[in-house]
Amino acid sequence: MQSLRSSTLPASRAEEGSAIVEFIFLAVLLMVPVAYLILTVGQIQGGAYAVVGAADQAAKVFVMEPDLPAAQLAAEQAVRLAVQDMGFDAGAAELTISCSAGCLTPGTTVSAHVQLRVELPVVGAVPGVNANAATVDSTATQKVGRFR
Repeated sequence: MQSLRSSTLPASRAEEGSAIVEFIFLAVLLMVPVAYLILTVGQIQGGAYAVVGAADQAAKVFVMEPDLPAAQLAAEQAVRLAVQDMGFDAGAAELTISCSAGCLTPGTTVSAHVQLRVELPVVGAVPGVNANAATVDSTATQKVGRFR
């Protein structure tokens, strides 16, 4: 009886050493988008915190000022400071003030609405590229007190 020999390597030796290459390739392919998604969600969450604080402070300082131009200026400065504190560009924030009656009349309700465009991480640092991840906004309301 004649025995037949196979000229190929056994199956266990044919795939030796390729698992690490496949693992590294798949890890990079899957982990880079996941890490970028986490960065983007963090950037949007930071923007949400920034507009909530900015709207709250803008409404508070607006009702504390004695006249309308000073109130508007104080509210704009509060928004700029709150947005910059969270690491965003103050030029990307917009403030809108609305009043139920005369803006500084006692008993009037003043609402500050702040809107912020949040850029994509890393892509926003490239000059000439304007890629927004989201636009977040918040509104805060304060009442003008009778006694100031």
